[in-house]
Amino acid sequence: MNLIAWAIIACEIGFWVVILAGLITRYLFNRKRLGLFFLALTPVIDLLLLIVTATDLYNGATATQVHAIAAIYLGISVAFGKSMIRWADERFVYYVKKQGPKPMRKTGWDHAKHSFKGSLQHVLAFIIGGAFLFIMIYLIDDPTQTEALSGMLKLWSLILGIDFVISISYFIWPRQAKTKS
Repeated sequence: MNLIAWAIIACEIGFWVVILAGLITRYLFNRKRLGLFFLALTPVIDLLLLIVTATDLYNGATATQVHAIAAIYLGISVAFGKSMIRWADERFVYYVKKQGPKPMRKTGWDHAKHSFKGSLQHVLAFIIGGAFLFIMIYLIDDPTQTEALSGMLKLWSLILGIDFVISISYFIWPRQAKTKS
């Protein structure tokens, strides 16, 4: 595995470590400002990944799928970061602090709207990550060196389309509540 792959793994682990540190600090130690500081470190982790990826490419590395995944990771982290933190926050309060309402599984119209909102966040992630991919392709300016980036951009476009089809399907066939037997 190359440096970029390890950087992505480290950033993903770091993302969840700072979120967990923020939640523990906020709720178990009642240090809300320090907890917020830890939660605010998540963009710093993204910036580190961007620097490592750009440095690797600047030093002459051939762009690989791992470089493309780094761009995708950045887009997803920025677009979904706040909602992932909110998701973790709700569950931490309920399951660890034993406070607040139980996180409920969305069904029907609420699930369809939530899914569609997620698809719109996916579009934002695509715009951000896609911009990084386009910038890398443009700056390298060698189709043989950027073939993996272009291929990943096409694959991500397909996945984004499938995501929208699934989200729209929930408006036609809403998710039903689970029945207790």
